[in-house]
Order: sequence, then C-alpha cells, then structure tokens
Amino acid sequence: MKQIIKPQTLLPGDTIAVVAPASNVKRESLEAGVAELKRRGFNAKYREDIFALERYTAGSVRRRVDELHGYFADPEVKAIIAARGGFGSIQLLEHLDWDVIASNPKIFCGYSDISTLSIALYQKCSLVTFHGPMVAKDFATENYDWRSFMKALTRPIPVGQYEPGNVEVLCEGRARGRLLGGCLPMVTSLIGTDWELDTDNCILFLEDTAAKPYQIERNLQQLRLAGKLDKVRGIIFGEMTDCIQHPRQGYRLQEMLKDVTSDLGIPVLFGLRSGHSDKNMTIPLGVEASLDCQRGLLAVEESAVI
Repeated sequence: MKQIIKPQTLLPGDTIAVVAPASNVKRESLEAGVAELKRRGFNAKYREDIFALERYTAGSVRRRVDELHGYFADPEVKAIIAARGGFGSIQLLEHLDWDVIASNPKIFCGYSDISTLSIALYQKCSLVTFHGPMVAKDFATENYDWRSFMKALTRPIPVGQYEPGNVEVLCEGRARGRLLGGCLPMVTSLIGTDWELDTDNCILFLEDTAAKPYQIERNLQQLRLAGKLDKVRGIIFGEMTDCIQHPRQGYRLQEMLKDVTSDLGIPVLFGLRSGHSDKNMTIPLGVEASLDCQRGLLAVEESAVI
C-alpha cells in the first residue's frame, strides 16, 4: 500500500500562502478572501505578481511555478490555498520540482482546476491534500463550511463523519478505502499522463459544475473504458450544481449516474457538498474513509494532518 505523507497541523496564527496556479485573479476578490482568513485567526500572504495576466491565466508558467516552489520551501508558510480555479494548472506539471515539494510537505487546498495539482501531489509526492474552499471564491463570499475546514486541517485526529445533508443513495452497500478524486474533468484529463490517478481500492469522489449530463457521462465512460473504475470500492458524487441540459430535459442527472455505475456492484452516493457547492465542505484526499450507503454517510477514518 502507498505510504502517504501528511502535512503539519494548521494552528491559530499560522501563515497561509495564497497562490494562483490557474486563471487570473481579481484584486478585490482576493483581498476579501484574505480578510476573511485573518478574521478567522490566521495570517495570510501573497505575492504582488499574483495579479498578473497572460491570456487566460495568472501570469506565465514560470511565475506560477516559482510561486508554488517558493511557498512550499518557505518555512513560515504552514498551508497553501489556491485563490481560484479556472484553467492553467495542467501547464505546470512538467515544470514542477517534485523533490522540493516532497521535502516540504504542507497543507494544499483547492478544487475545480486545482484538482489537477492535488492529484499530481498525491501521485508524485504521496501528499494528502484537501478538496475545499479557495480564497478569492469561497472565503471571499463566506461560501464555505467552517466546521469541516477546521476538523480536517487543525486536528491531528480522525476527521470522522460528514453531515449527510441532502445526499441520495444511487447504489446501496458499504465500502472502505482511500478517499481520492476531485473535479471530474480534471481526473479524466490526466489519464495517459505521468500524473494519472491510481484509483485501485479507493473511494472515488467526483464533482463538477455547469456541465451537461452527456458531458458528465462522456467523462465517466472514459474512466470506465480506461479501467479506472475496475477496482474502485465506492463512488461519491458531489452536488453537481447546474449540471442540466435544459430545465425541461425530462430526466434527472441521478438517473444517468445510476445507469452508468450500477453494474460496478459498489455503493454509490450522490450529493456531497464539497467543491462547487453552497457552503463548500473540506474533505481530505489520500486518507482512509468509509462509505455507508444504507445511512448515506461518509466518514474519514484517520487524521489528515500530524
């Protein structure tokens, strides 16, 4: 079994670095998010060149790579949180020094396009990462779940159960495995690369937003045909916000998801509020978790930090 690396616990007063490895950032949104982090008792810092713009990304590949390298190597920084997603993380993969990162394991948090980096950090550095709020998006608008953020990042004990909310059981059963995944198109975009996610024996978390059902199925079929679902022990879908063809499409997204996954013979749950969701919950990726589709519960069975 892969030996994972857990980052150090985040404590009140610790410094969080904000990075922009993907799309460009608006100053007012970033500053609002930084103010919220400070209100919550943390220090926060960012480089002034985080506001750079090159086509549709936050500056050049070199700028974004240097930003990540610098903050992973910075002993003052205890956590690194992305400003936003969008596009651009995949441009960085072949330029990152994985030895620098592995030698300085830290909390790394984000979702959407940032799932590309989270998967790569797990595959190349065995690092536990966090699918959760971003600074210029969720912290800026207070669209995050504070309780799960603190449970996952600030306590070196098992994270425990996540509140089920309005989850829906698509396929019944129970499973246990390493919780992995992220934003669905980012997972599929890495198939066939050196950073492809190893999904064997995992509980696979997948979410997206504003994608049409047939686009979601296309990604799921790609995962299936590539063998990435063959040894998965369970699947949890996010809320999949705004994932409709049109208001009168005549079917529910959940029906398609059930059809695509029912022959796998594993438990499947729909509706976890993490990522593109209201009150975005923080979930650790890379740690042991259990899925109970009788009760609609996800529980993380070990600590995500040390």
